[in-house]
Amino acid sequence: MASQNLSKSLRSYRKIHKWIGLVLALFLLLSAITGILLGWKKDIALLQPPTQKGVNQSLENYQSVEALAKASLAAVDSLGLTADNFDRIEYRPGKGIAKVIFDSGSWEVQVDATNLEILSVAKRHSDWIEHIHDGSIVSDFFKLISMNILGIGLVFLIVTGLWLWYGPKRIRNIKAKG
Repeated sequence: MASQNLSKSLRSYRKIHKWIGLVLALFLLLSAITGILLGWKKDIALLQPPTQKGVNQSLENYQSVEALAKASLAAVDSLGLTADNFDRIEYRPGKGIAKVIFDSGSWEVQVDATNLEILSVAKRHSDWIEHIHDGSIVSDFFKLISMNILGIGLVFLIVTGLWLWYGPKRIRNIKAKG
């Protein structure tokens, strides 16, 4: 009797596990592929431009943020980007540069932080890949909901998967004692 109840329970869990797994599979596959790409972003120039090196790494010689912004805007003048399109400025003191990142079009300008020489103007494909990866390409609310559903779904699949692995062993043990 106990093995029959356990078998019935396992069949129910198997169905639930299968359907939740199928529903989550597309999102998990998308998240896994984009996660792999993001893991390689520093090593593949197409994903994220290689970090250049400035001539001087001394912080006291760095130009002002305003000067860096103006230099980067001049470098992307033909792209029609403005100060409204600034996302962030990232300093790399060990390299003597600043990366000026624009939120429109995922453009990045690398500027020597001391002499304002433009070292690189390139697209950061890793940014839009990250937005796909975390769901924020749709909206921040979608990101919040989808990441919670994926996380809870994965925990559920792990627990039911362990039960589907352990349950038949338990049934065999019950029948053997039988």
